[in-house]
Amino acid sequence: MPDLLTTDEAATYLRLSERKLYELVANGAVPCSKITGRWLFPKAALDRWVSAGLLATAALAQPAPPIIGGSHDPLLEWALRESGSGLASLPEGSESGLRRLARGDVMAAAIHMHRLEGDDDGANADAVANAPGLHDVVLIAFARREQGLLVAPGNPIKLTDIASVAARRARIALRPNGAGAQLLLIALLARAGLGFDALNAVKPPCPTGPDIAQAVRTKRADCGIATRAVALSAGLDFIPLTWERFDLALRQRDYFMAGPQALFGFMRGSAFRERAAELSGYDVAETGQVRHVN
Repeated sequence: MPDLLTTDEAATYLRLSERKLYELVANGAVPCSKITGRWLFPKAALDRWVSAGLLATAALAQPAPPIIGGSHDPLLEWALRESGSGLASLPEGSESGLRRLARGDVMAAAIHMHRLEGDDDGANADAVANAPGLHDVVLIAFARREQGLLVAPGNPIKLTDIASVAARRARIALRPNGAGAQLLLIALLARAGLGFDALNAVKPPCPTGPDIAQAVRTKRADCGIATRAVALSAGLDFIPLTWERFDLALRQRDYFMAGPQALFGFMRGSAFRERAAELSGYDVAETGQVRHVN
C-alpha cells in the first residue's frame, strides 16, 4: 500500500463511496492534499483520522468557537486583549487544551509539553503529531518562556531546585494533572531520581500560575512552579529551572480566520516585543514561525 493514496484507493481503504469521500474533502474533514490537480491522501494521517472516529472528526467541519484553550500565560492574555482578535481564553492546562481542540470546543490550544527524558524542544510538536483527531493541525511559535520556582521574597528556605524542595520538605503548590507546569514538575522529579511521594504537596491544585503565586504570597505554600513573569508581577522571588517552548496549536483551516490572523499580526509588532521585555522571562525571537504541520 503506497504512502499516498488516490481518491479511489482512499475510498476503498476507508470503505466509503467516492461521493462520501468527496463530501468529507469539501468540508475539510479528512486529511488530504491537492497535488497537480489530484487529491492525494496520506495513509498514516488517514489511520490517525480513523482512530479518532469518523463521525467525531467530520463534526469538526463546523466552525470552532473563538476561544484559545490550553495553558495560561500573562503575555498571551495581554496579546489577546490588545490585538483586537476577539478571541477569548479558557486556561485549563496543555493536555486539556489539546483534547478540546480535537473535539472542536476551541479554535486553538496554547501548550507547553515536557518529556520525562531527553530534550523538551520537540515535545510540543510530538504531542500534536501523536494526538488523536489532530491530523490537520499547525503549530505556531508564541514564545520561549522561563519556568522556575516561585518563593517568598528573600527565599527564606534557601531552595535551589526540585531536589532541595524534596529534601527540605518545603510545601509545594501543584497544578492540575495535564497542565504543562505539572508535566514539568514530573519530568524534573524523574530527572532527579525522585518519586512524586518525595514532595510535601499542598492540595487542592492551583488552576493557573497566578494561583500558585497567591498560594505562596499568603503562605499557604512555600513554593510552586510558574513563569518568571508571574513571579515578577506578584513580587515574589524566582529560582530559574528551565526555558520552554510555549506554542499555539490550531487547525490549518482556522489559521486564516480573522481572529487568529489579528493575533498573529499583532505578535509580529513592536508593542508585543516591548511587552515581552517588560514582563521578563520571554524570548520572542521565533514568535510567529510555523514549527510543525500535521
